[in-house]
Amino acid sequence: MPTLTGRYGAIIGWGMYVPPRVLSNAELAMMVDTSDEWIRDRTGIRERHIAGPDEFTSTMGAAAGLRALDKSGLSPLDIELIIVATSSPDYPIPAVACQIQDMIGAKRAGAFDLVLGCTGFVAALTTAQQFIGSGTYRRVLVIGVDLISRFIDWTDRNSCVLFGDGAGAVVLEGTERECGVLSCVLGSDGSSAEQLIVKMGSTRMRPTAEGLLLGLQYVHMNGQEVFKFASRVMGSVALEAVHKAGMTVEDIELFVPHQANHRIIESAARQIGLSMDRVFMNVERYGNTSAASVPIALCEAIEGGRVKQGDDLALVAFGAGLSWGSAVVRL
Repeated sequence: MPTLTGRYGAIIGWGMYVPPRVLSNAELAMMVDTSDEWIRDRTGIRERHIAGPDEFTSTMGAAAGLRALDKSGLSPLDIELIIVATSSPDYPIPAVACQIQDMIGAKRAGAFDLVLGCTGFVAALTTAQQFIGSGTYRRVLVIGVDLISRFIDWTDRNSCVLFGDGAGAVVLEGTERECGVLSCVLGSDGSSAEQLIVKMGSTRMRPTAEGLLLGLQYVHMNGQEVFKFASRVMGSVALEAVHKAGMTVEDIELFVPHQANHRIIESAARQIGLSMDRVFMNVERYGNTSAASVPIALCEAIEGGRVKQGDDLALVAFGAGLSWGSAVVRL
């Protein structure tokens, strides 16, 4: 899908960061009424990384961004725009993208946050392509980062087993080679917003002692409804993006989905007729890292030799909103 100027955003750098602290299922079983077998059977998760007291969304995002820059061979001063997909900034104000811009020394870059839950990185990547395609910017750093563990009720076994912390990043550079985001599909269903929500700590519901006692500062998720939604939308939106790019499923070298649940991923693969050897899955080691999920998976797929330059990938995610997004990306 050519841009207006014929310019594409090539992925020339990638990097990820996860906290060193690993929380295993066995440890969780000592905290809540659960077991390693119960968690693995229902989610596929074996362990997750949890941020330490001196780690924040900004520090994780900066670490991933610097690694992506190092891989690209660019200096922070070469970056013209930073887009950070996150639902867990350090503060409500300012945007964490501005903090990261300062931390990495990208003094010439504009910066803003994009909030779309687990769908955030796919939306941020496609947004970056629009800036490059229009000729507005040539080099953009896109980061997906979330620190969800600070919003988790560690006594709720239905949610505390699911999430981990982390960050992933890519550097895009304008080129005439047909690559980067070739198609995208974004969607939302705001009527289901309360199926996955943090209610307190915003302009609609300020923090109160009563709210804290009710646990309204934590992630609340209707797991059954979100599971049904994700199982329905993941495969169909990926297929829509593939067709929008003028391709068929056979053209896709690797399916890189949001890593929330192995059953959802396997269901989506079946829907679009992909064998699991063409699906990247690392949910067992990280759990659901929200906006960091897809870029972490993408980084590991590239580093692990699962894909190479010229390969076509289908990225797909779903999340709070409820929202969904998919993009066909050529390396």
